[in-house]
Amino acid sequence: MTKKEKLFQRVKKSSKNVKFQDFCTLMVYFGFLEIRIRGSHHLYQHPLIDEVMNVQPQKDSNAKGYQVQQFLKLVEIHNLHMDDESE
Repeated sequence: MTKKEKLFQRVKKSSKNVKFQDFCTLMVYFGFLEIRIRGSHHLYQHPLIDEVMNVQPQKDSNAKGYQVQQFLKLVEIHNLHMDDESE
């Protein structure tokens, strides 16, 4: 199992206690592009999806659980896959 797959499995298992940086990295692995940062708000968009993901870290540098759940739902609904590029 690759590093990318391990990260994805860990996030799928528990959407809590995910480091914000790991969450952002995972979004990029799935083809999301960071289109803007304004303060703590990071905006990501996928070329195949009209919806923009607005994510922010919690005070403890973890991702917000509900935002991780939104991302996982988008991956499932749109049948998104990780990029095949090398790690």
